[in-house]
Amino acid sequence: MAENSIFTGREIAFLKELHKRGVDYMIVGAAAGALQGAPIVTQDIDLWFKDLADPGLKRALAKVGGVIVAPVGLHPPTFAGGAVELFDIVLTMHGLGTFDEEMEHTILVDLGRLPVRVLSLDRIIKSKEAVGRPKDVLTLPVLKDALATIKKRKRSK
Repeated sequence: MAENSIFTGREIAFLKELHKRGVDYMIVGAAAGALQGAPIVTQDIDLWFKDLADPGLKRALAKVGGVIVAPVGLHPPTFAGGAVELFDIVLTMHGLGTFDEEMEHTILVDLGRLPVRVLSLDRIIKSKEAVGRPKDVLTLPVLKDALATIKKRKRSK
């Protein structure tokens, strides 16, 4: 599907550790759109976890030299450490269902030999429309064009 050029070897190592430990997560946001072929750039990679208390998550972080920094005030939890500095923790996707409900709207994207769950482009669009931040509104036409292109390709096969 899409090139995995948004990831360095360090990020892939973290995702492999999550996979190895059976941690339930999905890639969401602009990075998920880019992995599906949308020509957009993002400064971070949003990960939505089923359970931040999953011991596998803490073990995966320890393996790559990362930690979870507890939330402070209105600031959500974050990751710290070189291998995880580009990842952001997403606690909810506005305008969408629960993690379990949205898992049904993911696709598998192959990053080398690592399958990762990515929220489908139509659901990313729905969430960005619900949030309505200026930066989200600016990316919506690109995401919608990418979705239309993907649908057109599927119909022509």
